[in-house]
Amino acid sequence: MTDPTPSDRHVPVMLDRVVALLAPALQQPGAVLVDATLGLGGHSEAFLERCPEARLIGLDRDPAALRLAGERLAPYAERTTFVHAVYDELPRVLDELDIPAIDGILFDLGVSSMQLDEADRGFAYAQDAPLDMRMDSTAPTTAADILNTYSSADLARILFQYGEEKFSRKIADRIVRAREAEPFTNSARLSELVRDAIPQAARRTGGHPAKRTFQALRIEVNGELDVLRRALPAAVASLALHGRIVVMSYHSLEDRITKQTLAAGAKSDVPDDLPVIPAGHEPYLKLLTRGAERPTEDEVADNPRAASARVRAATRVREKGLVA
Repeated sequence: MTDPTPSDRHVPVMLDRVVALLAPALQQPGAVLVDATLGLGGHSEAFLERCPEARLIGLDRDPAALRLAGERLAPYAERTTFVHAVYDELPRVLDELDIPAIDGILFDLGVSSMQLDEADRGFAYAQDAPLDMRMDSTAPTTAADILNTYSSADLARILFQYGEEKFSRKIADRIVRAREAEPFTNSARLSELVRDAIPQAARRTGGHPAKRTFQALRIEVNGELDVLRRALPAAVASLALHGRIVVMSYHSLEDRITKQTLAAGAKSDVPDDLPVIPAGHEPYLKLLTRGAERPTEDEVADNPRAASARVRAATRVREKGLVA
């Protein structure tokens, strides 16, 4: 049996809706789209097919993803540029490519299908694997490093903040005690420890007991929320007039940051009681979604990984003090 191709392995989430939100900004010759989280290139492939005038800049921190996406998008090589970078490095990437402004940018946040499916990456709590969780395999710190070196207080903090885990302190204390006997190396041991630390009544709801702990470790290993807080304002600042941004998130922490960033741009920066908004102080974004849009029931049935997706989008309506 031959290995699955990137297109076989990856089902892009909310593909048609994402394309519909971004495509209006990508119809003119030379339009530039940044896929800030290229992954296996499923969304980018659709844009290159449906927006023949657009050029793609694909970013990913995972060298393996860049290689596989490059294979998938080879038919569009003349219109694609791939860069090994984290998405908060967008200003540097655009500067090095001599691109003053972009017409669209997509963020498809969280762990990719490829990373989940490759057991040795250590992202999945349901199968035993080395506790790695690095999206960039060249990065220095793994999940095992965190588990074996962080204090109980720091472990409890990240489990509570990034995993919204109610039993964070109990789990952290057990981790510290357990590592004294033997350092953590594999996911099965951690998954079992978390299950045993959570009261039996609490295990009956909310999915796998270790889900929140693994999410928290992954976010800490990759600095995901700090990166997102830097990346979203930089992305908005890079948009040309009428340029569009679409952000797809998969948990409430990402969605909250996205909501706050886009809402701030869609609101005037002068006091609410000022009778007239001075020129140059109008909102610079217009929201394109009412709240967070969710996948349809049919899509979730076809692709269960879409279930937690939330999409928000906005377009830039002011540049250098001018209103479109």
